[in-house]
Amino acid sequence: MNHGIMMRFHHTVFVILGLFTGGNVTAQMERFKPGPTIPGYGLIADVPGAQTLPADAHFKISFDVAKPGAEAAVNRQIDSTARFINMHTAAGVPVERIQLAVVIHGGAVKDVAQATTPNTNPNAPLIEILQQHGVKFYVCGQSAAYYGVGAEDLLPGVELSLSAMTAHALLQQQGYTLNPF
Repeated sequence: MNHGIMMRFHHTVFVILGLFTGGNVTAQMERFKPGPTIPGYGLIADVPGAQTLPADAHFKISFDVAKPGAEAAVNRQIDSTARFINMHTAAGVPVERIQLAVVIHGGAVKDVAQATTPNTNPNAPLIEILQQHGVKFYVCGQSAAYYGVGAEDLLPGVELSLSAMTAHALLQQQGYTLNPF
């Protein structure tokens, strides 16, 4: 999905939410803007008065994603990975000091699988961009087996792990901390 379509999608969602909340969500979402590193994904807001990050801040984080994205939409938790990068680079952390891994399991497995034509996976462009910024993706082999997804079905660069538990344990041994959503 190109940047313009994605921005229209986000705007449409916020307008619809605004209708149900008396417009408050729309007004609040106007505070969010594209970030400096991954435009079109991971919208961020300025946070005046937030604590200053240490000059030598380095993040080595793993995210756990089990909830699937809505039909034909980017998985919100995968988008939050882009938000993490955008927030911290906007706050002055060099992108080279942000190491992220995403462990996918449960129904979210389908969000990292290749789609067959004419359908497309709306997460594919974002995952490709995140991988260009060093983000690693691991899929729970147990969930993949349950959903009938093999290694050959995964998007390029997405790795199949024995399980999500195994992926998280190995990432912790490499110094990653788990950041829950």
